[in-house]
Amino acid sequence: MDRTQKAEMVDWIGGVFDANTVVVVANQGLTVTDFETLRGELRNTGASMRVVKNRLAKIAITGKPSEKIAHLFEGPTAIAFSEDPVAAAKAVKKFAKENDKLTILGGAMGEEILDENAVNALASMPSREELLGSIVAAITSPASNIAGAIGAPASNIAGILETLENREAA
Repeated sequence: MDRTQKAEMVDWIGGVFDANTVVVVANQGLTVTDFETLRGELRNTGASMRVVKNRLAKIAITGKPSEKIAHLFEGPTAIAFSEDPVAAAKAVKKFAKENDKLTILGGAMGEEILDENAVNALASMPSREELLGSIVAAITSPASNIAGAIGAPASNIAGILETLENREAA
């Protein structure tokens, strides 16, 4: 990798930390197949993963709020990142449960520094889509309850009238 490529990589890594939630993982002996499986799971959630050179990652985050996690870039590391605050954390946590060769080290979410426990807590939160679904359900359920309440007396009256009509006919 020449100087130009290194400079581009440093800029790219810095941009990833500025615009995304980033989870730093240690990959101790993951096979290529395991890594591709993990990348596929991340891709399905809208997240991505990239192995980064530790030295370049440390340079990229120098002077940024995420500089406090520079110590995580030791040994074989990779970063998982996503615009959705929980997508990368969820996918990495799920994969780490099934594969002990992947370890969550920590991460960053904007100016917030996350340790392993914070990443796990973030992974247990609902995704953006789940939150939007619950908000829509909360908004529409009172409307359907009101419509049901308004329609209920009419159906009750119709039932009473039918019963009275049946009595008169008998």
